[in-house]
Amino acid sequence: MQEMIKRAKELLADGTVVRVLGWKRCDLPYNPEPAFFGTEEELDALVYDGFCGANLSKYMIEAGKKEGRTLVFLKPCDTYSFNQLVKEHRIDREKAYIIGVGCRGKLDIEAIKGLGIKGIETVEEDGDTLKIGTIYGDKTCAYGDAVMERCKVCKGTEHMVYDELIGADAELAVKPEDRFAKVKELEAMSPEERFAFWQGELSKCIRCNACRNVCPACSCNKCVFDSDRFDTAQKANADTFEEQMFHLIRAFHVAGRCTDCGECSRVCPQGIPLHLLNRKLIKDINGFYGTYQAGEDAEALAPLTAFKMDDVEPSIVGERG
Repeated sequence: MQEMIKRAKELLADGTVVRVLGWKRCDLPYNPEPAFFGTEEELDALVYDGFCGANLSKYMIEAGKKEGRTLVFLKPCDTYSFNQLVKEHRIDREKAYIIGVGCRGKLDIEAIKGLGIKGIETVEEDGDTLKIGTIYGDKTCAYGDAVMERCKVCKGTEHMVYDELIGADAELAVKPEDRFAKVKELEAMSPEERFAFWQGELSKCIRCNACRNVCPACSCNKCVFDSDRFDTAQKANADTFEEQMFHLIRAFHVAGRCTDCGECSRVCPQGIPLHLLNRKLIKDINGFYGTYQAGEDAEALAPLTAFKMDDVEPSIVGERG
């Protein structure tokens, strides 16, 4: 972290950048938030630890509208989202100075609580161990036991785009699992069982729009769901819209563009596994059109935007789960 602060101050001082986008401490020590830093003094508040899970790429949309260049710290998975936004002309690559930072997997406070550790006050990283201060005394757990679900299916530690790297040789705390394992479990269910699963999950939705607001692929200036004409700007009186429409429509809107960054699930206050909707569409796109990773580069056309004469027609080849 100190190397990051030192380098950011240097780039501010020599005029290479006019602001820095990183993370700072929030009200809880295990909940750092995205933040802009405009001076060298402010950079002393910059943090980077296991809880800095926020994907900073989307914040570059607004940063790019400002004068001058913005330094942004991006984890490997964040660079996919950055590339995708460049591809969609939502970000100007020349307005960003990217420092790729290493990541061994980001921590999930809920995963720590799931281990039976309650009353958490502090969490300190000590190699492969987490030292946890609680109101009931000190506890420990393995770092790998507390990583986010998305980090268990990590796309890799390589940055897809950067200007320089700091700590990029970090090794993952857990060996990546099958990315589509849970999707396959859902596909194996009967239609009735799947419907019941998603109805149960999506009925928890309070329409706070956190998932939409944090999603790099949701970058419209005004969302269709904010229109008062269709009475979709807020939580419906009945649950059926949230259960059967809102999240499904959003998933289809980002199909072929979602990088599977998992931000939607990370910020959901109700713990809904929204990433599984997107991951299902990713799996089907891979099956129909060949393996494709959104954001792997800033130029390749996505399967749903590149017509080929031998493209399959899903309605003809049959249903896929």
